[in-house]
Amino acid sequence: MSYLLMQSITKTFPGVIANDEVDLSVERGSIHALLGENGAGKSTLMRILYGMYIPDHGRILLNEQEIRIPNPRAAIRLGIGMVHQEFQLVPSLTVAENIALGYEPRRNGLVDRKTQRLQIEEILARFGFSLPLDKPIAELPVGIQQQVEIIKLLFRKAELLILDEPTSVLTPQEVESLFKVLQTLREQGKTIIYITHKLREVKILCETATILRRGKVVGRVKVADASEKELANLMVGEQVIDQVFPRSQGVGQERLTLKEVSALDDRGVPALKNVSFSLRAGEIVGIAGVQGSGQSELVEAISGLRPVKGEIWLNGRRITRASPRRRREIGLAVIPEKRKEQGLNLSTHILENVVSTRYYKPPFSGWLTLFTRPAERFAARVIAEYNVAAPGVKSMVKNLSGGNQQKVIAGREMIDQPEVLIAAYPTRGLDVGAAQFVREAMVKRRDQGGAILLISADLDELFAVSDRLLILYEGRIVAEKRPDETAFEEVGLYMTGHLHAG
Repeated sequence: MSYLLMQSITKTFPGVIANDEVDLSVERGSIHALLGENGAGKSTLMRILYGMYIPDHGRILLNEQEIRIPNPRAAIRLGIGMVHQEFQLVPSLTVAENIALGYEPRRNGLVDRKTQRLQIEEILARFGFSLPLDKPIAELPVGIQQQVEIIKLLFRKAELLILDEPTSVLTPQEVESLFKVLQTLREQGKTIIYITHKLREVKILCETATILRRGKVVGRVKVADASEKELANLMVGEQVIDQVFPRSQGVGQERLTLKEVSALDDRGVPALKNVSFSLRAGEIVGIAGVQGSGQSELVEAISGLRPVKGEIWLNGRRITRASPRRRREIGLAVIPEKRKEQGLNLSTHILENVVSTRYYKPPFSGWLTLFTRPAERFAARVIAEYNVAAPGVKSMVKNLSGGNQQKVIAGREMIDQPEVLIAAYPTRGLDVGAAQFVREAMVKRRDQGGAILLISADLDELFAVSDRLLILYEGRIVAEKRPDETAFEEVGLYMTGHLHAG
């Protein structure tokens, strides 16, 4: 019998059937992949399992016993835990404090620090972890923070762990460490549901996979019996073309130039240190680096959201102190890193979001008047050309899946063929088909003469589409590489400071 059995799970939202009679069966001590396009129903199904949503109907059995999961705390009591894409950690607290937060052992009404420490150390020893328990989370690399999230669940006695896109911000070395951790957990009898768009990882880690499409289960396969291409075809319901992107056939004039650019982060600490490079028409330059190496500050510096020392030139004009709007008028478009904070207004609809960067000029306005019909036509064009799963232009952005929110931003920024595009994590959260669509759009724009700066945590993506790679480490560019002339492992060593430009 299955350790976890979800039967006929149905969940609807206004205008959307997110889960339609979904069945999921997971064996104890296995790593089970949950696959599907954005909007396929994966996140909804897992939120039901973790107690964040209540299904309209259906039932859940754990160890052959029917259970109810009204909230996440109930899920944790049942031994179900979830590691979200965005970690749920308190940066100022230590590793040990984060692990035990909300579940501290007590004696005489006070937190029993000694017992807490012993319990954590016992878990670390059992599963082969080594963590700096007394260091604040803010001082740790993202790979270690992820391990803290996993230990946090084990401290709460989780037997079933749900991991949502766990490698999206990890270096190759950190991915390898995570795989070892997950394999150890499996050997120790833990059960893992693994949500990812990286089918190579599914082939390495998982025994079985359940594939959702448009809210329904379309397949349950043994991973060993299916190729990556076959899995992708099940996800999108059509033949997926292998991603083969030829390199640039020729570059033109300089479009974006940074000269000795330095900038501080939000704490006043140097984040960019004398960064210099040029981006030319007809090329895609990829920026690789571990999280926190200065990528965020670089995007904000170029887009005009962060003051800098040094010089920034765009299409032959010095824009070091120009406003974000002025930079757009000269030819800059930006897909920001933080879609919810910087890219979208979640409290309004698609139409207002896609015209937010152009509402003040024709054909959308004139003589202090906003024209509705051109805006509606433009929003409908974005929805159609970028395959946004939404009923219409007045659909609220907050009701879209994360992947469809990202498509709204990508469409808004790319549809008018900008001369210079800064694309920060443009395919984060997108499924295989949608990610391929965005990458093809970037390559097409490059071939038309556009200049694209691509910031990504996905080395597969960087190697697939970049003509040149610049590697950031602690705010400096430490190497420039050609994807066809280097290896993942070498780039990973530069990203982590184990190799230096010489």
